[in-house]
Amino acid sequence: MKYIVLVGDGMADLPMEELGGRTPLNIAEKPGMNYLAQNGINGRVFTVPREMTPESDTANLSLLGYDPKIYSKGRSPLEAMSMGINMQPEDTAIRANIVALSDDGLPYDQKIMLDHSSDEIPTEEADVLIKALQEEFGNDLLHFYTGVSYRHCLIWKNCPEFIDFTRPHDFLGKKITEYLPMRSESQPFRKLMEESFELLNNHPLNIDRAKRGLKKANSLWLWSPGKKPSLPSFKEMTGLNASVVCAVDLLKGIGLCAGMNIPFVEGATGNLHTNYKGKLETALKELENGSDLVYIHIEAPDECGHRGELEKKIKAIELIDSQVLVPMLKYMDAKLQPYKILLTPDHPTPIYARTHTLDAVPFVIYSSVHKKKGDIDVYDEQSGFDGGVYIDTDKGENIMKYFLNV
Repeated sequence: MKYIVLVGDGMADLPMEELGGRTPLNIAEKPGMNYLAQNGINGRVFTVPREMTPESDTANLSLLGYDPKIYSKGRSPLEAMSMGINMQPEDTAIRANIVALSDDGLPYDQKIMLDHSSDEIPTEEADVLIKALQEEFGNDLLHFYTGVSYRHCLIWKNCPEFIDFTRPHDFLGKKITEYLPMRSESQPFRKLMEESFELLNNHPLNIDRAKRGLKKANSLWLWSPGKKPSLPSFKEMTGLNASVVCAVDLLKGIGLCAGMNIPFVEGATGNLHTNYKGKLETALKELENGSDLVYIHIEAPDECGHRGELEKKIKAIELIDSQVLVPMLKYMDAKLQPYKILLTPDHPTPIYARTHTLDAVPFVIYSSVHKKKGDIDVYDEQSGFDGGVYIDTDKGENIMKYFLNV
């Protein structure tokens, strides 16, 4: 038996007036996902405990079978692991977004958060800015590392306490005033963010971006600090050799900590224009080369949700279906080898909210050898309710065991 987990990050949404009370997941043309729902086990799972923030690290840890209440220590250390950073006990990893703030001449604390991703800045351009930050602010205690697109890492040795941070995608279009660090212990972080604006706003690369009609990537935004992570081996936990196929450092870091294989995918970007075909081919190659389970994570719907891009979110769901799921089903059926698929979002990212929300997500489990024909025609949020299976909060990590054994 081969096992495939296909995660459409942030696919789940809410009924929308402009869609006639339907959701992006419901309205998308996705024959592959619908086929799974028609022939599989449908249900809902709370991937994030109610007392925790609905972060991608928490949700994906649950999907992989790890209790986030025990193992979620912040996303930044996991991303640091993916970047090959050898964290020491005295090191703290901090997510360092390159964000777009309003360039209006107002004081820093009066600026508006225009975009947490700076128009999904290409990694090559972001690297120029990260290197400029390192040259200006880097020292024996602080070191900046380039990640993917807008997602970067700051390693701070003997870091001050930093608990009053806010995720930049939580207040898009709003003044940053009340979202800045306020505690006295956090002032070094606030000072660094303010000084980064002075450096980046007039950087030649940002001057050029403005001429091209793009938002300036003109400020650091620091959040989600954490210490070096540790996870039990996924193979020891399940008995399976596993691989993670993804674009973003967070998922790579989780996979590395869990002892999973992390193949490189050329052109994997973490946005709508990622290399879907490359992810499919890489996943199939991993199965051919001895992996029992592949965990395929596709970030695109989440990014579209954060940006409030309804049509693009629908398109992202359709691309996952047409370029990943449908050809995967054809390939696996042609191999005449038994397989199971778990299709699920990790968390909702509703268009109206433009951030993650705390709610159960719809999943479907399909087995090539035990098809379960029912009354469900479409995979969407409602199919999760109609399927009847419910894995409640505080038990979300049980989804992996259920998938493997049902």
